[in-house]
Amino acid sequence: MNVHFIAIGGSAMHNLAIALNRKGMNITGSDDEIFEPSRSRLMREGILPESIGWNKDRISSGLDAVILGMHARADNPELLRAKELGVPVYSYPEYLYEQSKYKKRIVIGGSHGKTTITSMLLHVINAIGMNVDYMVGAQLDGYDCMVKITEEASIMILEGDEYLSSPIDRRPKFHLYKPDVAIISGIAWDHINVFPTFENYVDQFDQFCDEIVEGGVLIYNFEDEEVRSLGERHEDKLQTVPYHTPNYEVTKTGTLLHYKGKEYPLNIFGAHNLQNMIGAMHLGASIGIDTDAFLKAAATFTGAGKRLQRVIENDTFVMYKDFAHSPSKLKATTKAVKDQYKERKVIACMELHTFSSLKKEFLPQYNRAMAEADVAIVYFSPQVVAHKKLDAISKEMVLDGFGGNVIVMNRTEEVLRFIREQEWDKSVLLMMSSGNFDGIDYDALGGEILNQF
Repeated sequence: MNVHFIAIGGSAMHNLAIALNRKGMNITGSDDEIFEPSRSRLMREGILPESIGWNKDRISSGLDAVILGMHARADNPELLRAKELGVPVYSYPEYLYEQSKYKKRIVIGGSHGKTTITSMLLHVINAIGMNVDYMVGAQLDGYDCMVKITEEASIMILEGDEYLSSPIDRRPKFHLYKPDVAIISGIAWDHINVFPTFENYVDQFDQFCDEIVEGGVLIYNFEDEEVRSLGERHEDKLQTVPYHTPNYEVTKTGTLLHYKGKEYPLNIFGAHNLQNMIGAMHLGASIGIDTDAFLKAAATFTGAGKRLQRVIENDTFVMYKDFAHSPSKLKATTKAVKDQYKERKVIACMELHTFSSLKKEFLPQYNRAMAEADVAIVYFSPQVVAHKKLDAISKEMVLDGFGGNVIVMNRTEEVLRFIREQEWDKSVLLMMSSGNFDGIDYDALGGEILNQF
C-alpha cells in the first residue's frame, strides 16, 4: 500500500503516519511547516519529507490513498492533483475506520474526559496483557506513538473527537467510526466556531448515537442531564448502560474507591476522575474484562498527560498543570483540587486560549467556573485574540463572564509576578491551559517556588 499524507506534521496526522509505516505501508508526506516533536519523530521513522511545502508532483496514480489533514486548505495543489487522478482521498477519521472496519470498535465520546477514559482503559488493557489497536488524542507516558494499527488485534479503541474531519469534510470525526460500543462522558458546549448554538452541539452527540451499530452498546453518564436524555432516547435500539460517580474517600495518596462491597486504593483523585474510572470500567466489561480485575489494575494509573499532572511537590506545596480550558473542565478540575487539599490555599490560574474561550459571546459560559479556588487568576493575550481575528475583549468583559471573584491579567509578566509574590507554604498552584500562558515554563516555575522554602 502506498499512502500519502497531506499535512503530515499535525499532532494526529504524524502519529497515524508512523503507525501505518510500522504496519509495513509505504508512507510519504508533505507539509508547509513541521514543528517538534513531530519533526524528530517522523525523522526517526524515516518518513520526514525531504523538503517543506506543497508539490503536486508528489501525487501519482500509483498511490492507493491520500490522507488529508485539517491543516491543509481545500485548494491545496496536492489535493487537487489527487482528485484529478482519481486517487481515493480520506480524512484522518475515515482512514482509521477503513483500518478498523473488521474489528470491534470502542469509541470514547464526550466534551470532557475522553483522553482520561481512553488512558484508563489502555492502562488496564496493558496491565492484563490484552492486545488491542488504538488511537488516543494526547501523548501518554510510556507510548512512543499514539496510534497503533495491526492485522492481529481484533479490537480498536478510538478517542472520539467531535471536531471537523477535514477541510473538505465538515462532519465531526466521531460520526465516522461506527462504534460497536460507545461512551458519552458529558456534554458541555464547545467549538462555538463550528457549532454556533448549544442545541446544534448537542445534536452532534445525538447523531453519534445513531451511528452506533444496530444492537450495539451505549455507556452514558447518568449524572449529566443532556447525556442522560440521549441515553434514554436511544435505549430502544441500543443496549444502554448508565453510570455515575461511585462512593469514595479522599486519602493522602489519592482515593479509596468503594465498589460492590470492596475497596480499591487509587492514585487519582477528584469526583470527575472517579466518574471517568467507572465509565472506563464499563468499557472494559464490554470487551471481557472483569470489573474487579479492572479496578485492581487501575491502582497503578497515575493520570493522563497534562490532566492534573503533578509538576513538583514538597511537604507543604504542590503544583499541578492541567489541560482544562472549557467551563465544565475548569469547574471539575478546580473542585477536585480543593476537595483533595481542603486545608490548603488553592491558587488556580487559567488561560483563555481556544477560539471559543476568547469569543466574547462565550464568556458568560464561564460563570463561577473557578469558584472553588481560594484565589483565581484568568489570563488572556490581546495579541492571540487579534491573531484569531476575533472581536477584542477587555478585562471587564472577562471579569463579568466569570461572575466576578477572579483577577484578570493580559500579560504573562503579570501572572509570573503575582505567583512569585505569593507565600506558598500550605498551598497548591494549579495552572490550567491548552497553551502555556505565552511562554511560562512550568517546570522552571515550580523549581523557583521550591527554592523559597
